[in-house]
Amino acid sequence: MRSEIKFGPAFATLFITLNPGDSLVAESGAMSSMSSNIDIATRFNGGFFRALMRKIFGGESLFINSFSSSGEGEVVLTQPTPGEISEINLEGTSLFLQPGAFIACDSNVRLSLGWAGFASWFGGEGLFRMKVSGHGRVWIGGYGAIFDKDITSEYIVDTGHLIAYEPTLSLSVGLSAGLFSSFFGGEGFVTKVRGRGKLLMQTRNIDGLAAWTNHHLY
Repeated sequence: MRSEIKFGPAFATLFITLNPGDSLVAESGAMSSMSSNIDIATRFNGGFFRALMRKIFGGESLFINSFSSSGEGEVVLTQPTPGEISEINLEGTSLFLQPGAFIACDSNVRLSLGWAGFASWFGGEGLFRMKVSGHGRVWIGGYGAIFDKDITSEYIVDTGHLIAYEPTLSLSVGLSAGLFSSFFGGEGFVTKVRGRGKLLMQTRNIDGLAAWTNHHLY
C-alpha cells in the first residue's frame, strides 16, 4: 500500500494506492473518490457498544469504512475542514485523538476508546478519546497547519488547537491567568498539559471561526 499527500497544506488530500490483499480503514464520509475495483465495507467502529460509546462520549462517527481491492486501485480521502494532513507511524505506541482528527489508518492499527478525563469534558471535547495503538500508519487532519511539540514538564494550550497527544501526558483545565485577565482578555479557560511526551496541534480553531462568522452575520 502506497500513500501520498497532495495539495497541502491548505487543501491537503490523501491518495492511497491499494495492492491486492491490502486493506485500509477510514473515517465514515472521508472518501471523495475511488477506483471502480475497490470494495468498501461499512461496520461499527469497534463493535456496536464500543461504537456507541465513541459516538456518545467521544464525538466520533458510529461507523467506519474498510477499503480493499483484488487488484491495484486508488482511494482518495479528505477532511471536512481546509488544512493539513499528517501521517504518523506507530511502532508499538499509542496516541489519543481529538474528535474529528482521525482520517484513516492501516488495517492492523487498533482503534479503541480511552478515558480523556473531566478536563476534556469541561473543555467541551467529551469524556473519552479515540485511541490508536499498535504498529502501522495513521493519518490525521487539522484545521490549518499541523505541528508538534515535545513536552518535558508543563505546557498550556487552547483546547481548540489540540488534536492529538501521547498517553504519557495528562490534561487539566485552568484559567489562563488571573480571574480578571482570563475573562476580560478573551482567553478564559485553557488546557494545562503535564508530563513527558509529544503534543500535536493545529494552527487554527474551528470554534474561533464559528464565533467570528456568527459575529459578522448577526
